[in-house]
Amino acid sequence: MKQIATALVKAQNQFGPALKTSTNPHFKSRYADLSAVVEAVVDALNANGIYLMQQTAESSDGVIVETLFLHESGESLSSGKLHVPASKQDPQGYGSALTYARRYSLMAACGIAPEDDDGNAASRKPSAPTPDITDYLSAIQATSTSDELATVYKDALAACEGNQALQAKVIQAKKARVERAKQEKAA
Repeated sequence: MKQIATALVKAQNQFGPALKTSTNPHFKSRYADLSAVVEAVVDALNANGIYLMQQTAESSDGVIVETLFLHESGESLSSGKLHVPASKQDPQGYGSALTYARRYSLMAACGIAPEDDDGNAASRKPSAPTPDITDYLSAIQATSTSDELATVYKDALAACEGNQALQAKVIQAKKARVERAKQEKAA
């Protein structure tokens, strides 16, 4: 378990926020959907040699999901099984339960929570200017190691002061830098 544990610690240091980009029309609230949660962690996991897998198991009244991390060394780690009952015994009910189970199992396994935009909004001054993150975006592109990228990325997210539009720009800049590094390595 030594190699996967070390890789998971490095990956967790690089996780982004799970941005609340979806809206629940019934409760008029925003939430981080499954794709936002996967996006927050998968690049960091993969960059550290970890494959994310979510297995399902049969259940007569819902779904069972188990989040697994498989390291390139052959080591693996399971988060345990999560059972979520289906609200309706039809394909839509099971599909909804599966998506919910995958999202919450992954957040629990990775130790992340959705961005608390309500708390951030409440603590911000109403007329606060939008933070300038231009220097952080440039610094992300200028990084030369994955450790340096992780540090600058974390600082850039903090500089966004909870502004989800700015956080999305930081995440995109990181993805572009990772892609450029892959291309440079292949050349």
